[in-house]
Amino acid sequence: MKKLILPVLASLCMSCGDDPVPKPNGYLRLDYPAAEYKRTNTILPFSFEKNTLSDSISSIKIDENRNAYGIDINYPSMKGTIYLTYKKVTEDNLNNLLRDAQSLTLKHVSKADEIVEQPYENEKQSVFGMFYEVGGNAASQSQFYVTDSINHFLTGSLYFYAKPNYDSIYPAAVYLKNDIKHIMETIKWRQ
Repeated sequence: MKKLILPVLASLCMSCGDDPVPKPNGYLRLDYPAAEYKRTNTILPFSFEKNTLSDSISSIKIDENRNAYGIDINYPSMKGTIYLTYKKVTEDNLNNLLRDAQSLTLKHVSKADEIVEQPYENEKQSVFGMFYEVGGNAASQSQFYVTDSINHFLTGSLYFYAKPNYDSIYPAAVYLKNDIKHIMETIKWRQ
């Protein structure tokens, strides 16, 4: 019996090989196609180029009493939307519009790790504004406003249909941040 147990134990010890090594964590890789842009053709008092990855402009809400428009640009594959709000500038409302746009961004201060401001100027097209990149678990990762300071004022915000978790939405937030900047850069006011 001893002669049988010893070879069995020896074969078990030799067959064990290397120590087990845990597998590294796997991470989801989110690749998005290169952006292709097309100029919008709507009833709006401005036009811009939007990414063809988004649905067509899903809705335009018109408030004729306030000379205002609400525009939603949906990205169903990313579960996100860029919300644009246009308002007509009058003699006495520009300061209020600027204050409202800036305070909307400041509402995210409590959840944001940082808010980076990037001024934007295009004198040739009379487009002036500010882009805000919001870092951290805030509800909106990017916001902006642009105006010609005379007739037109446009604000925009990016929101995802998910609980804010900056690490998981980061790739989509970066992709859509570039789309927002492209919208700002391609704004053309209609007179």
